Amino acid sequence: MMKVGNVSNYSISTKVVHGSKCYDPHTGAVSFPIYQSATFRHPALYQTTGYDYSRLQNPTREELENTIANIENGKFGFAFSSGMAAVSTILSLFSPKDHIIVSDDLYGGTYRLFEEIYKKYGLEFSYVNTSRIQDIEEAVKENTKAFFIETPTNPMMKVADLKTISRFAKDRKILLIVDNTFLTPYFQRPLELGADIVVHSGTKYLGGHNDTLAGLVVVNDEELAERIKLIQKSEGAVLSPFDSWLILRGIKTLGVRLEKQQENAMKIAKWLCTHKNVTKVNYVGLPDHEGYEISKSQASGFGAMISFNVKDVQTVEKVLSKVQLVMFAESLGGVESLITYPAVQTHAAIPEEMRNRIGVTDTLLRLSVGIEDADDIIADLEQALE
Repeated sequence: MMKVGNVSNYSISTKVVHGSKCYDPHTGAVSFPIYQSATFRHPALYQTTGYDYSRLQNPTREELENTIANIENGKFGFAFSSGMAAVSTILSLFSPKDHIIVSDDLYGGTYRLFEEIYKKYGLEFSYVNTSRIQDIEEAVKENTKAFFIETPTNPMMKVADLKTISRFAKDRKILLIVDNTFLTPYFQRPLELGADIVVHSGTKYLGGHNDTLAGLVVVNDEELAERIKLIQKSEGAVLSPFDSWLILRGIKTLGVRLEKQQENAMKIAKWLCTHKNVTKVNYVGLPDHEGYEISKSQASGFGAMISFNVKDVQTVEKVLSKVQLVMFAESLGGVESLITYPAVQTHAAIPEEMRNRIGVTDTLLRLSVGIEDADDIIADLEQALE
């Protein structure tokens, strides 16, 4: 961890291209080097170059950590071996009997981590609709220590009012943790809206090419940063130099990718709304979406994630077997369009009763829109739906 210097006045479109240092100051290399070394030579006793052992810090990982902090307008960044390693590190900040309020519509892997791993260590979790501030208020207990929020949520695309929730949390000294994977700092910067901790699955949009696992965390508070750093270096779930470089390279094109993906998503969402075999479309960019106005007030874009219901399970099976350009695969955020069946893939760890209550039914499909030609994506979905 290294504190980022003065944040530049450049726009987010420029920041993502140039990162933190912009180039390697030692050689002038425009592509920041991969420091593929586990250890570093000391000049003499009690002297260091600033790098001792790559579990503690590595120059390539440090550049990524400073870059993600820079583009989130935060002070301290951390890079982990996966998104779940990042979330696990955040949970390690808490103690037995601490209570955390969580978005009820969230990634199934996060739910599994909470319920099957950390619950047995004494942490308590309540799952509520975090797009409704009154539901959050009613769930607060004396031992509530944090809100863990996805916005938009995965896969129902619910939007939480981060400014309102932040004010409520600060009045009660409750930490606000926001999973910003779907929108990335290019479209939404939760720290500016009052969040204390921002977490990303860097595997998704930040990497952008479905080729790297990564997790990222950004905070502003120095004491919180020191606690995270202690956990990171002690548990060792750090991102490797090569994978750090891949995420750095992916971030450079984040802006152009997201703009194209969002443009495609808007066109596809509108088309899905007209299809006879589609009964409901969840896309934040549609004006009739419940969270449309809140999203406009706190984000500069709507992203490229869509979920939609088809008329029956047989249609689901048909679509998943017939898509050709759109690939039936887990994950999201890459340049290729992917379609997923949440009930049996990404959200299988969530109990059926809870899935049905939040809308993750057996007729729901989730679409991660890529950068292909939108008409080609629509044509593929059309032949699969017919």
